[in-house]
Amino acid sequence: MLSKLQITHTEIKTVLDLLYRQYGYDFSNYTKASLRRRLQKLMYDKKTDTGAALIAMLTTNPETFSDLLEVLTVNVTEMFRDPPFFKTLREKVIPVLASYPAIKIWHAGCATGEEVYSTCILLYEAGLLHRSRIYATDINPANVEKAASGILSLSRMKGNTSNYLQSGGIHDFSDYYTAMYDKVIIRKDIRERVVFQQHSLVTDGSFNEFQLIFCRNVMIYFDKALQNNVVKLFYDSLIPLGFLALGMKESLLFSEVQDCFEMFDAGVKIFRKQ
Repeated sequence: MLSKLQITHTEIKTVLDLLYRQYGYDFSNYTKASLRRRLQKLMYDKKTDTGAALIAMLTTNPETFSDLLEVLTVNVTEMFRDPPFFKTLREKVIPVLASYPAIKIWHAGCATGEEVYSTCILLYEAGLLHRSRIYATDINPANVEKAASGILSLSRMKGNTSNYLQSGGIHDFSDYYTAMYDKVIIRKDIRERVVFQQHSLVTDGSFNEFQLIFCRNVMIYFDKALQNNVVKLFYDSLIPLGFLALGMKESLLFSEVQDCFEMFDAGVKIFRKQ
């Protein structure tokens, strides 16, 4: 269905130029195939079948820009997504972090915060949350606001609980949240260890030194040049022997600093700065 909606390369460039001029968001180094699919989704949602009509809508209706940013940013996530990854984090990485008097972690591209709170729970169960500070960033301010609220859908907690147990969790998962009708809210003592803020991996620089950086399933939407720049940003943001966690379809193969990392666990794509 989406493939039938026509938008040309020139029209895609016009949309990106509008987004940059109006709001300062630079998506020019996102993969063209991903951009086309996401713009076609917006066209479908807005019931318009040409790129020209979409551009006209963006020009005359500022609210459409919020919808555009929503479809261009990655929002699919869940708590303890990919349980083997979190099991490895629990068993192999967190014991190393325990050797530091203060722990600083960056979730880059945090979406709506589910993986951030998953990390907090692991740290809590290891007795380390009280000396940890987790920075969670996303380019989309709506994502940042939603993540900071700590409010999640109750309907998804069954799947989240299953992921938690598969990742090695041994406690009652419901102890970590309070149910409110069709929503839940993450416990305050877990939420207060997280600093949420807007940050662009495309245009913003390093802002701290971390022992662990997450950027899972974000760079698959970037072209090779942008992937290279982002990995260099992470390298500059990690302490020596710091950890970098990527998504299963992501790698460091095209990075200028790939030789500055060693594979810590190939099965779940965790690297370590040499």
